[in-house]
Amino acid sequence: MSRMCELSGKGVQSGNNVSHANNKTKRKFLPNLCHVTLISDALGQRFRLRVSAAALRSVEHRGGLDAFLLKADESELSMRARLLRRQIVKKTVAA
Repeated sequence: MSRMCELSGKGVQSGNNVSHANNKTKRKFLPNLCHVTLISDALGQRFRLRVSAAALRSVEHRGGLDAFLLKADESELSMRARLLRRQIVKKTVAA
């Protein structure tokens, strides 16, 4: 499983450790990923996703999983999240 957020697309970044003597060695900056269960109001189901802490705050700010996915750009979502977004769009248009 890759170290990528399923909702925001945030992933691993690389950089340098810089010592006091200005020696540089490569390092990785890992995203703060959490396994969370989010509830879709439109579908009436629970979904377990691997989400960064920042994306989780954005989901809460936008008013839940459905609102977040409807506003999100499809290019940064994972395949599971894209499928979920399409299901929510289909359900809200039919209602």
